Amino acid sequence: MSDGTHLTVEDAADPAARAAVLDGLIAFNTARTGPGTFDAQPLLVVLRDAGGAPIGGLVGRNRAGWLYVELLHIPESQRGRGLGRRILERAEAEARARGLAGVWLETYAFQAPGFYARMGYTTVGTLPGCPPGQACHFLAKRLDGAPLEAP
Repeated sequence: MSDGTHLTVEDAADPAARAAVLDGLIAFNTARTGPGTFDAQPLLVVLRDAGGAPIGGLVGRNRAGWLYVELLHIPESQRGRGLGRRILERAEAEARARGLAGVWLETYAFQAPGFYARMGYTTVGTLPGCPPGQACHFLAKRLDGAPLEAP
């Protein structure tokens, strides 16, 4: 490039490079949507063992006026006891308290799309072949009970 800029491909996570991309994107988005829309307040609902050690739970964050559930895991030894439902309900209650419109997440076909459907989530997109031979499903749920609208 004539001004001296150049591209590199890197395997290591460079915090300065990530910050440059994230900060630039947030500034661009905020200029179009207003202050605070892309503030990323974390939310964790942690499942702990009898000794207090974390063994599972939910990790999410506010994202564009919705709660994005990044991770949800229940150890196999703890499944079938309603813990996934209770954890997700706690996260939804906190999202309501934060004034968020809804919750969205992604799950693989071999994970829990049926669980989320039973919890009132709607599939809003599917990426076939991710991972190979499977599919990644994107699901969402409005917290006011209104149906999801097509864009």
